[in-house]
Amino acid sequence: MVEDKIILGIDPGTTIMGYGIIHVKGKKVTLVAFGIIELKKLATHPDKLKRIFDRLDGLIKEFKPDEMAIEAPFFGKNVQSMLKLGRAQGVAIAASLLHNVPFEEYSPRRIKQAITGSGAASKEQVAKMLQNILKFEEMPKHLDATDGLAVALCHHYSKGIGEHNKSKSSDWSSFVKNNPSRSKS
Repeated sequence: MVEDKIILGIDPGTTIMGYGIIHVKGKKVTLVAFGIIELKKLATHPDKLKRIFDRLDGLIKEFKPDEMAIEAPFFGKNVQSMLKLGRAQGVAIAASLLHNVPFEEYSPRRIKQAITGSGAASKEQVAKMLQNILKFEEMPKHLDATDGLAVALCHHYSKGIGEHNKSKSSDWSSFVKNNPSRSKS
């Protein structure tokens, strides 16, 4: 059976949230859309969260993704910023759950590694590699858009095994179950 799915990737943020949508059919990956959700001009954090939810709800209704991937939280020095980012991630996840779209999380380092081969790659290096892979001509003004695209492509490359599914796919019982011919009874 040929794989045929649409993946929505999210790079969460509280001033700019990036998103990218790819279509995977067999071995072919094509760019569907990518862009940003601007949040800077909104006065309050609840207003930003509502905008995130409304825009993602609209994107999900329009593009009907089969799966969503989101960049996982990273640890920073500013606790207030981390809390706000966590809320933004939570609202994005809630939008996917509302539509029964399964989601997975990936660390920033893993996303960069999947796209460029280096977990320490810059936003510019990730964007340039995506431009080569997905063949889009114009680089977006905000690289948060290509970051969202990177999350979607990382999800595809990882075969949907992110932070939530890592333990399920890498323990011994899963290995034995998935490889019956390699175990002795």
